[in-house]
Amino acid sequence: DWPVIGLERTTTRWTVTLNRPAKANSLTRAMLDELEAIFADAAQSDVPVLVLTGAGKVFSAGADLDEAKAGLATDGVWERVSGRLAGLNCLTVAALNGTLAGGAFGMALACDMRIAVPGAKFFYPVMQLGYLPQPSDPGRLVALVGPARAKMILLGAAKLTAEEAFAFGLIDRIVPGADLPGAVDSLVAAAETGDAGVRVAIKGMCRTDG
Repeated sequence: DWPVIGLERTTTRWTVTLNRPAKANSLTRAMLDELEAIFADAAQSDVPVLVLTGAGKVFSAGADLDEAKAGLATDGVWERVSGRLAGLNCLTVAALNGTLAGGAFGMALACDMRIAVPGAKFFYPVMQLGYLPQPSDPGRLVALVGPARAKMILLGAAKLTAEEAFAFGLIDRIVPGADLPGAVDSLVAAAETGDAGVRVAIKGMCRTDG
């Protein structure tokens, strides 16, 4: 379990890794606090790229079950984390090494791009669990997949395959696990080497959430 949030920094890229594979990278309050702090630091840096990924075969199962029952499921920290990530001026990529579930959707939806491995599943079971989704998640989900498919995921409790998620527009590319690092390198190369002012301006021009 150490460190449960990995952070590798270079001058052109920060790679943040959820590193609790024995618990399907389920997120505790301490992990979320650390992610919020990392994204706040990234906002103050001039790093061109931030990549978010997971260790093991699951990206994240969402909230840690025990902490969710104790109140984490409805804590405002989720919205703060995704808001920090969405507000970054660097290129943000969710490299989904496996299944994306529950509250972890917020971070993936807040990224600029999402790429995933073929066996990943995608589900956000708020309807069955009796929780509302994070406030900004439905709007970001609708922007990607449209209102009917967003309702299919949130109200219909659909569990999507990677192929379905790609067809919906939830993810942007499906890449074999062994090729995931190289695919990330290819996607971020232009942002890593290009003009910072142009990068920031393009991100601003592409914003759909105000």
